[in-house]
Amino acid sequence: MSLALRAGRPRARPRRYAGTVAAAILGVFIAFWTLLPVYNLLLIALSDDGDEFTGAVYPAEPNLESFTAVFTEGNRYLEGFWNQFGNSIYMGLATMALTVAIGSLAAFAMGRMKLRKAWLFGHLPLITYAVPASFLVIPFTRLMSIYGLTNNLWSVIAAEVAFATPYAILIFHQYGKLIPLELDEAARVDGATPLQVYLRIYLPLMTPALAAVATYALLMAWNEYQYQFLLLTSERSWTVAAAIDQFFDSDEAPWNYMMAMSLVYALPPIVVYYALRRYMVAGLTMGGVKG
Repeated sequence: MSLALRAGRPRARPRRYAGTVAAAILGVFIAFWTLLPVYNLLLIALSDDGDEFTGAVYPAEPNLESFTAVFTEGNRYLEGFWNQFGNSIYMGLATMALTVAIGSLAAFAMGRMKLRKAWLFGHLPLITYAVPASFLVIPFTRLMSIYGLTNNLWSVIAAEVAFATPYAILIFHQYGKLIPLELDEAARVDGATPLQVYLRIYLPLMTPALAAVATYALLMAWNEYQYQFLLLTSERSWTVAAAIDQFFDSDEAPWNYMMAMSLVYALPPIVVYYALRRYMVAGLTMGGVKG
């Protein structure tokens, strides 16, 4: 029996190495396929004229003129860029803060205050995901018109929070089960109110989940286009996502400026993601160990 096992070992090693090589090749292919569009954005942004870009591996005379034009608003398509950028940041941060606040409060009430049939609050909102967001844009636009929020950033914020909150409640409720209820009981024995338990015990221990949901809400609002385009009608209230549409209105639009604008617009979510990444990894690790 031992001889058979020894004879089988050399055969197992080539198979293991073959699997490792295949996984590495697949990983490289996926990374290449994912980064290729971003690389093309950069190539067009560095070219002299995006309309004449031929798809070369690199531009013949790369320059930073497009990025300079974005930072100085040196083109008619880029006028008001920093105002639009500020609107995008305001919308993203407001969506992130409200989603985290509403979701964590709802999950706290469901899981820590022993509400009857609390599972309904956690599962029923998820039904909204069965309806595509594009189908809801018309009634949502009508509602915003009734409440006088047309052409207002808060109309977009309200839409994004409505779509992000059900997922936030689910994540917070599931993660909250990892926090022992004995901590709440001990705090109440010491005279803590539910609000103090929420602020001093629940939220600090929920940091990884808070980071994950905050990143999700920010990216959802940052990448959304349809509601921003339909609900924001004036240049004063435009976000960058809505303003990019003007490049498609003309056949002579400078595509290199558009690509540079898109790359600058992509920087804040990247910064936020890497700033919160360690908390997200900690949350996933804790959940795996607990399970």
